[in-house]
Amino acid sequence: MTADDLLIDRIRSILVRRQGFSERRMFGSVCFMINGNMCAGTWNGSLIVRLDKRNHESTLAEPHTRPADMNGSVKRGWALVDPAGIESNDRLACWVDRAAKFAGSLPAK
Repeated sequence: MTADDLLIDRIRSILVRRQGFSERRMFGSVCFMINGNMCAGTWNGSLIVRLDKRNHESTLAEPHTRPADMNGSVKRGWALVDPAGIESNDRLACWVDRAAKFAGSLPAK
């Protein structure tokens, strides 16, 4: 089992009871959705989260975060949280809950 597989299981256990939850295989991994909006996933052992673009800089100022640079393009509103920032289940749940709350605030797809 890879680091991403373990992280996927941890994320799933946080989101599985949320209304509107689904998951889809995308980008070579699993993407978690709320009401059809992407919320969180994994990227090379890190957590990737979707948050409000208006808070992009403040999110990236938090410990263990970095820009979500996919294929040479930084995506505003997306952040990678390094493994050190999600070691505890409480820290992971905090990040995933923030992302789920944001995705849930968007119009359903």
